[in-house]
Amino acid sequence: MRLNEALRELEQSGEIARIRKNRYVLPSEADLVSGTLQVHQAGYGFLSRSEPGEPDLFIAAENTGTAMHGDKVLARITRDEDHARAKGHERAEGRVIRILERAHDSIVGTLQRSKNFFYVVPDDPRIVHDVYVQVPPQPPLPKIPAPGDKVVVRLEIWESRHVNPEGQITEILGRSSDPGVDVLSIIRKYHLPTEFPADVLQEVEKISETVGREMIEGREDLRDQFIVTIDPDDARDFDDAINVDRIPGGGWQLGVHIADVSAYVRPGTALEREAYRRGNSVYLPDRVIPMLPERLSNGVCSLNPGVNRLTYSAFLQFSKEGRMKGHRFARTVIRSAHRLTYHQAYTILRSPPNDQLSERLHLAWELASLLRRKRFEQGSLDLDFPEVKVHLDKQGHPIRLERIENDESHQLIEEFMLVANEAVARELKNRSVPAIYRVHERPDPDRLAEYRELILSYGYKAGDLTNRAELQRLLASLSGKAEEQALKIGLLKSLKRARYAAQPLGHYGLAKNNYTHFTSPIRRYADLVVHRALSQAKGRRSRDAEPNMDMGQLTSAADHISITEQVAAEAEMEAVKIKKLEFFQRQLDARDPQLFEAIVIEVRNYGLLLELPDVLLTGLVHVSSLTDDFYVFNPAQRQLVGRQSRRRFSVGDRLTVFVARVDTFKRQVDFAIADKLAPKRTYSRPPMAGRGGAETGKRSRRKT
Repeated sequence: MRLNEALRELEQSGEIARIRKNRYVLPSEADLVSGTLQVHQAGYGFLSRSEPGEPDLFIAAENTGTAMHGDKVLARITRDEDHARAKGHERAEGRVIRILERAHDSIVGTLQRSKNFFYVVPDDPRIVHDVYVQVPPQPPLPKIPAPGDKVVVRLEIWESRHVNPEGQITEILGRSSDPGVDVLSIIRKYHLPTEFPADVLQEVEKISETVGREMIEGREDLRDQFIVTIDPDDARDFDDAINVDRIPGGGWQLGVHIADVSAYVRPGTALEREAYRRGNSVYLPDRVIPMLPERLSNGVCSLNPGVNRLTYSAFLQFSKEGRMKGHRFARTVIRSAHRLTYHQAYTILRSPPNDQLSERLHLAWELASLLRRKRFEQGSLDLDFPEVKVHLDKQGHPIRLERIENDESHQLIEEFMLVANEAVARELKNRSVPAIYRVHERPDPDRLAEYRELILSYGYKAGDLTNRAELQRLLASLSGKAEEQALKIGLLKSLKRARYAAQPLGHYGLAKNNYTHFTSPIRRYADLVVHRALSQAKGRRSRDAEPNMDMGQLTSAADHISITEQVAAEAEMEAVKIKKLEFFQRQLDARDPQLFEAIVIEVRNYGLLLELPDVLLTGLVHVSSLTDDFYVFNPAQRQLVGRQSRRRFSVGDRLTVFVARVDTFKRQVDFAIADKLAPKRTYSRPPMAGRGGAETGKRSRRKT
């Protein structure tokens, strides 16, 4: 029995493959590969192989079988790379022969009705088949679903591609147009939890909302120090605070004080198990799905001003050249002196200091700016992206899109969190304490070579991109260019995804040999594990210390939270995208489209691909909407040229546009050019400052 279980596990992981008569072989010996199927909305897909470094396998639409987007599958190679190149294809091709593991047992979509049957159109355009359903559903629901309802469907076994998949409606979310249903659909799609189990809430109710004297005992008392927090305007979970003092003779001492969540979330409790299951908090435009109940996340763990809070502190000393020359870690108690927003901190930093708060903040920026400059000198990559915050009305409709820049206030916190994370990782590694690390492995040279071809097609010079200095030079050359955003995204796709691991494998993007996540335990389970490991490194086995986790447990935990982090990121991006689409659709409905500045980032034979920098959205001006002339595509110069007027549209052109069409299903927006009209800005963008791109655990919404 154990042998059969082991064989099934090996088969699901793709390490072996089952063939006829229940025999097993190594996949490579039978031209078989396993991996995750990524389906395009046109129907074809790519198989991301299980083996690290192996190229993707192209799967034509007719060869996907009954596999859906995200499924783990086994495929047979039908055309190897040499044959593919001979036929003019870029990749080897394959055919799905077995589904090893379904990605989802349910889908979310809109109920529709034809003449003879009901079906559900999935919200995810990458699920290319409609799902047949029975109405009224069995078992019955409190209400009979009607066409136009947004519903959740449990999928049944699907064995033949010649018929559509079938399923049962298990939940009615509401009418597709009802406020809040769009975000609720994303929550259901990604299986995000919306409520805490009863046993978790019962445990939390027993936790005091204030810090008692007995909890302070044995901690270093920092309540008389000038410590501040800097967070977004609407943040309520403050998990980090800072203070900086000048050292006599030159240099600085930095204190990074992190909420001591491990003092409340004890090993073996229901609260601990639920935090592990969730893995992290999820930040959506209209709500937060926290890792911990609000009594903790926004209450006794949050470093609110003027109240006692338990913290884990990193004390880091730097020379006047910015070199770390000393460090220590301690469990502490603080009382934050000020709660600053990023806007307030930015205003203070842009003005001369005139009181204690502004003087301390300017002193902190002296150190942060020096650390930032040294970080890029040491090879850190400038992969900073601005973000867009969606402002909603009381009904959840988007009313304003605000671009958030990575200004000095963000950079100050970013640099301090980075050095604290690095110092903790180095401490854990040097003391050989098992822990979870944040890793970003070196990119595959072949992927960088493909990216180099893309760069060359845009007219940029690029040498060997496996050379970090050359990659830094390229990123610097992109700064301020029209295609900067698109080409940076292309680079990110060429790099490996950052993840969690039980070994310190280094962080390529940050150019650091040791890195972990220590600074956000309110919203990340990884940080909670690191806090406990640091306590173990200091030789303190307190009542809240976790029993030693072996490498197998740490590896399993790292894999799990890597997945929950990716799910959260995808849900957050999709939620922001649908709110952007709604923002433009409401302009169409009101027949009052606003004007936006747009930059041409690509020219194709069918039109102009645009980016709206104010709202970070890409869209299309279709060639059919250019009615002043007949435009011909010049592929050599990547231009559309008017046959009569000789008017030219090229990459980098700045245009004024308005929304012409919104396709919420395909997540696409078409625009039209507003000739002879001045652009109307929808908000005032703050000036850009400095460079960015670090993975700190802080972001402009802000918490990552």
